[in-house]
Amino acid sequence: MVLKKCQNTTLTVSSEKAPQSINRGISRRQFVHTSAGVVAAGALLGKRAFASPRPLKIGYVSPETGALAPFAESDAFVVDQIRKMTQGGIQSGGTTRQIELLVRDSQSDPNRCSQVAAELIKSDKVDLMVAAGTSDTVNPVADQCEVNQVPCVSSDAPWQAFYFGRGGKPDKGFDWTYHFFWGIETISENFADIMLGVPTNKVVGMFYGDDLEGSMFTDKATGFPPIWEKRGLTIFDPGRFHLNSNDFSAQISAFKNAKAEILQGIVPFPTFSNFWAQAAQQGYRPKIALVGKALLFASAVDALGPRGKDLTCDIWWSPAYPFKSSLTGQSARQVCDVYEEVTKKQWPQALGFRYALYEVGLNAFKRVQNPESPASLIEAIRTTKLDTIVGPLQWQGPPPNQWTQNPVKNVCTTPEVGGQWVPGKKWQYDIVVVTNARYPPIPVERKMVPLPG
Repeated sequence: MVLKKCQNTTLTVSSEKAPQSINRGISRRQFVHTSAGVVAAGALLGKRAFASPRPLKIGYVSPETGALAPFAESDAFVVDQIRKMTQGGIQSGGTTRQIELLVRDSQSDPNRCSQVAAELIKSDKVDLMVAAGTSDTVNPVADQCEVNQVPCVSSDAPWQAFYFGRGGKPDKGFDWTYHFFWGIETISENFADIMLGVPTNKVVGMFYGDDLEGSMFTDKATGFPPIWEKRGLTIFDPGRFHLNSNDFSAQISAFKNAKAEILQGIVPFPTFSNFWAQAAQQGYRPKIALVGKALLFASAVDALGPRGKDLTCDIWWSPAYPFKSSLTGQSARQVCDVYEEVTKKQWPQALGFRYALYEVGLNAFKRVQNPESPASLIEAIRTTKLDTIVGPLQWQGPPPNQWTQNPVKNVCTTPEVGGQWVPGKKWQYDIVVVTNARYPPIPVERKMVPLPG
């Protein structure tokens, strides 16, 4: 087997053991000379001949199936795009390293989240974990990473749910888990902006189930009510209901009696769909229906047919956002256009945040001193200062602008505005920006209108 020519001498390595070669008549001097030449040839060939740096592994946990599947609608597209972008490897720690993306479905089950996260850490030995898809996904994954000292970046859950839902303390924080998203302080004011967007009697009927959101957002001391009351709104709260309920006659009757011209809730789509159909049947017609979670995705609003027109919700991200990808330079609009061209589906809000997870992760890999050191990688994440497709992100130092903040260690916030679903040109409905007080650089696209009477 010819390895290398050195000074016009061809070096040959026998597959037999050295003593057998000596017995064939090679002198000790010849053997030593040949062996030294082989070593020299190996040195000249470099690491490529014998070993290459191992790939850097990113584990990704999201709810591809189950009740939270709409939050993962864009996952396959984003993963495919990132694989294409990194197929030649990236520069990390002074060498070219291949990137492996290992995707696991949580099945919308927090217990399975913990299980697959542990498998990615202990069996697949990922270098970095990313997670998204509400706190039911993010929190169990982040907890596994914190226990096992694996760097983790997450999004798509209110930061209070990520932080305090995991027992975080502002004076201590976490060592291995970092998060970017909006919080109660932003969404509460954003919701108030929407609810004051058209003339009403300002009575808000709160429609919340017996889950984490129901407990957190309706709290009379730390939730929405005290903030909205300061904005001149009157709160009517009939109490929590079981999320698997099918009959909402009691809630509808209570809202009608309270003359609640504003309906506000954060519930899954099946819950709202049942309620909205029964409300129409029983003659409850608010002027504003502002519902988080259920109305975030076009597929859900489309399913409501004509009853989806002019419903409102918060917008985390959309083509109207004036930000660009740090990986490709594409605008938010261009990323949405590519998504629709490839998938033949309407862009979802989660698309930008899934994309941004990999922007942060790849940026950290490019800046890290030792990509195989968890401590070195988490330091690169902690010192991130990056303009992404969802806005500027940084966890250390002063916030990048007056509209975002670092409320606690491990958290940086992202922009959020108010939206309304209107008849679209290409799709049945489009969501457009109707309020932007929480982040003025995002332009208002249309004036808000009340629901049809």
